[in-house]
Amino acid sequence: MSLNVAIQMDPIERIRIAGDTGFALMLEAQARGHNLYTYTPDKLSMRDGKVTAPMRPVKVQDVDGDYFTAGAEEKVDLSTLDVVLLRQDPPFDMAYVTTTHMLERIHPKTLVVNDPTSVRNAPEKILVTHFPELMPPTLITRDRAEIEAFRDEHGEIVMKPLYGHGGATVFKTSKTDPNFGSLFDLFSNLFREPWVVQGFIKEVTEGDKRIILIDGKAAGAVNRVPAVGDLRANMVRGGAARPTDLSKQELAICEAIGPTLRERGLLLVGIDVIHGKLTEINVTAPTGVRAIKKLGGPDLAAQLFDVIEAKRGR
Repeated sequence: MSLNVAIQMDPIERIRIAGDTGFALMLEAQARGHNLYTYTPDKLSMRDGKVTAPMRPVKVQDVDGDYFTAGAEEKVDLSTLDVVLLRQDPPFDMAYVTTTHMLERIHPKTLVVNDPTSVRNAPEKILVTHFPELMPPTLITRDRAEIEAFRDEHGEIVMKPLYGHGGATVFKTSKTDPNFGSLFDLFSNLFREPWVVQGFIKEVTEGDKRIILIDGKAAGAVNRVPAVGDLRANMVRGGAARPTDLSKQELAICEAIGPTLRERGLLLVGIDVIHGKLTEINVTAPTGVRAIKKLGGPDLAAQLFDVIEAKRGR
């Protein structure tokens, strides 16, 4: 029996299908005979507790430049759907948070992936701090004295915005860096939230591994190697995708965090591991599924829909 599956996403006309995990999920859902609909988060409405959005039925194909066709838009009560895939990209701002409050009204009768309450309560750079023994030295603050003391202790550090994404505004600095004052001023003007400050892991040149967990279990991975002259390994920032296997230490990390992810209803999660150190747990719209399959790894979209269908009794 087919499911009615809606994808809350950025405009489908603007996605890059080659690396878009949401698109991989759409292809898999369609291959299984499910009905697909898309809408953008700004179209959500809630009236007297009922959550609705104008949606378009879509058909997809893996052809760059001609990858979807859409039908006429129609207002849909989200509680009548079987599944909603929460796939819009960050920033994780108040607009994003508000959508989780709305989706909370329909979950779990309508299965929202990932659980909207857990997404709201577990931003990627906060949830990871529940596992300090797995992480590099990490400070969350916007207090300059604390940052300087941390920098003096660890020498080279990385600073990044707490609610940033895709490697944007990530800087490396040291206790002798004459640009630190200007960097601090820049962050102060750009962000009202605290920042994440971590001890620099020099082995990042060997890769920043993205590991996908499905329902709390390690399912596949890709090693992202930074471009020459850049510390960021994100593929949207020029990082090169390489096939990889999981070490015993990386499997141990997955086993340590898996029960927490499963308990929170976080079915699709992407963690970042550098030289055996856990740096982020990505739960909003984790990527990597297409890259892993293209490099000869497992079909993670199929694995996720096995879980979704089991939860929907299909």
